[in-house]
Amino acid sequence: MLKITLNIEGMKCPNCENHMNEAIRKNFDVEEVTSSHTKNETVIITENDIDESKLSEIVAEEGYDYKGITKETYEKRGFFSKIFKK
Repeated sequence: MLKITLNIEGMKCPNCENHMNEAIRKNFDVEEVTSSHTKNETVIITENDIDESKLSEIVAEEGYDYKGITKETYEKRGFFSKIFKK
């Protein structure tokens, strides 16, 4: 799995967060997406990599400013992952 963090400026409230989350879900196959207007970021958890140019295009279409991206390997963590370590 992959964790993609977008640096986005222009989100001002929880409605902006929801707006960005829906745009990501509508355009990409993702496991999870959360946005924070206070952190100026959207975090995406996905099985497959997502094209950065397409992401920046979607952010711009929604009226926000795309400022950058970071990608890192993501491992789901939960109660059972602590018990059944590989």
